[in-house]
Formats: sequence, C-alpha cells, structure tokens
Amino acid sequence: MIEIRPLFALAEFAAAVELQQRIWGFADMDTLPTRFFVVASRIGGQIWGAFHSGTMIAFCLAIPGVQPDGTAYWHSHMLGVLPEYRDAGVGRRMKLRQRLDALERGFDLVEWTFDPLDIKNAYFNLDRLGAIVRRYTENQYGAASGPLFAGLPTDRCNAEWWIGSPRVSAVLAGEKPERHVQERIAVPADIETLRHEQPERAREIQRCNAERFQRAFAQGLAVTGFERTETAGVYLLERWP
Repeated sequence: MIEIRPLFALAEFAAAVELQQRIWGFADMDTLPTRFFVVASRIGGQIWGAFHSGTMIAFCLAIPGVQPDGTAYWHSHMLGVLPEYRDAGVGRRMKLRQRLDALERGFDLVEWTFDPLDIKNAYFNLDRLGAIVRRYTENQYGAASGPLFAGLPTDRCNAEWWIGSPRVSAVLAGEKPERHVQERIAVPADIETLRHEQPERAREIQRCNAERFQRAFAQGLAVTGFERTETAGVYLLERWP
C-alpha cells in the first residue's frame, strides 16, 4: 500500500530534497533547499509525499501564483517519483490529489512546465490528465545539471490543466475528446538515446520543433493531445477558443 499525505515536518522536507538528487541527479545549485519547502508550506502551498512502508518514494510541490490579469492559479513546480515506483500510477494519484485540493480551495487552473522532448511525460500530461499547451519557452532555466538533460537547453512547454472543466473530467474518466487536428509535431521515439549519443541531432530536433510550436501558437493553435507510435511521440494541435 502506498500512502499519499501532506508534508509538514522539517525531516519530511529534507527527505524531499534528497529525492530530487536521487531522481534527477541535480547538483546542489539546482536542488530546491529545505527552506523553500518551509516557505511553500507557510504560504499555503501544496506539498504532498507518497510513502511505501514509511519511506518517501515520491513528492509533489505546488505554490500559488497570480497571472498578469490577476487570475490566481497553482504553479505545480515539481513532481518526482523514484524510478522503481514509476508506471505504478503514483504520479497520477498525486496529481488527482492535487486537483481535488485545488478545487476545494476554489482554483480552476493548475500550471506546470515540462520538457517537450520527454515523450513519456508529454503523454501523461496531455493524454492522461487532459492538460493543454499554448506557450513554449526556450532555455527557460538556463544550463541544468544532471544526466537527464545531456547538456541541451532547458526548453519547456507550459501545461495548462483546467481542472474544473468538463473536458478534463471526461479525460480523467477515460473518454477521448473530439479533436480537429490541424498540425502534428513529432519527437523520435529514440530521443533519449539521441540526447546522449548524438546530442547535435537531438539539439537540431529541439530547435526545429521549437520554431514549429511557437509558429503554431502564434496562429492560435494549442496542443490538445498526444499520440505514441513505434517510431515517435506526436503532439496534436488544433485551434483553441
């Protein structure tokens, strides 16, 4: 049994700091310190931990944010699961707990960023949770440590999760929304191998896709779905109201 509960104690925050280094291999400069978890807790942020036999195996951190028009939302900054517990539904359970808590507090929107070259994460965000993407930022965090990034710029898609919408409720119930796809942007299925063995090729894919995303968003399209094939992960874009 895996228990998911809020984190409050300094020792729990310290365990979340250690998990960052175990999951992503961050250097100290890129690791969120214990004091940040303390501040997030004191200002009403969401800090959840998943425990197996009393040991933390995953965590999720979100803080309140305000958009330029004054709209309040949750910024879900980090969700990490130890490799041996992936594909067990832990991440989805934590996002559903996050959604329930946000709805109870009166929020309609949760946002976070993700690497557009990460096919598995894109599928989870778009197909399993029902998030959409309308913004792309090149090299958002600058150079990042850790073997997962392989020295590439930290380009990010911005996921918008409209948690109270009928569309998201339908997706979470396993329904497939009707789409009118106008553009597809593909990432090779072997992109993780390319990152480490052919970084120049991976960088070229990243650069070309960045241009396509930004051009599509400027034309009023949004990413509303994701497909996986044997050879690629494919972003599905359509016009968004």
